[in-house]
Amino acid sequence: MILDFIALPMTELRSRPGEILDRVVEGGEAFVIERNGRRQACLVPISVFLPDISPARIADELDELVRAGEVANTTITDDREVAIRIKHEHGDVEYAIQVTLPHNYPNACPRVYVDAVGEGAPHRFPDGSLCIFGLMSTWNPAKNTARDALEQARRWIGKYESWKRTGQWPHLGTFDGKKEQTL
Repeated sequence: MILDFIALPMTELRSRPGEILDRVVEGGEAFVIERNGRRQACLVPISVFLPDISPARIADELDELVRAGEVANTTITDDREVAIRIKHEHGDVEYAIQVTLPHNYPNACPRVYVDAVGEGAPHRFPDGSLCIFGLMSTWNPAKNTARDALEQARRWIGKYESWKRTGQWPHLGTFDGKKEQTL
């Protein structure tokens, strides 16, 4: 996002704070606040720092994970996307799962990454994210959440472990030799 900063004297900000704030919030304008001819601070839209996802939606997603007993570490990526990291043990291997909520989430499905995965592992996109929702064919923005993405990642890890043992990726509808539940 490129910002064109407008110089704004502190006296003008003091005399019309509501109007200036509306210009920032509604118009996306950015200001450099000057005091005595010196630049002192900036006033920019919050979207410069935070993702384009409803804060209420993010809070609901994180609350759902907490209610499910998950211990999540949440950060904002350099691309201003929400990254939720959760550890998952499978056998004697500990995996770190990262569910990335992209801009326009939930209308855009999350990307999911798992560390400690070998280079040649199948069912991943070129960026290393897991192929768990196809090309959004099974993602339903009105129904699915980050928790669903996490559960799909856990299923993927089970299939990955089976693939490492057998050299064959388990067929659709199976999970480590058992019937798999779908979203």
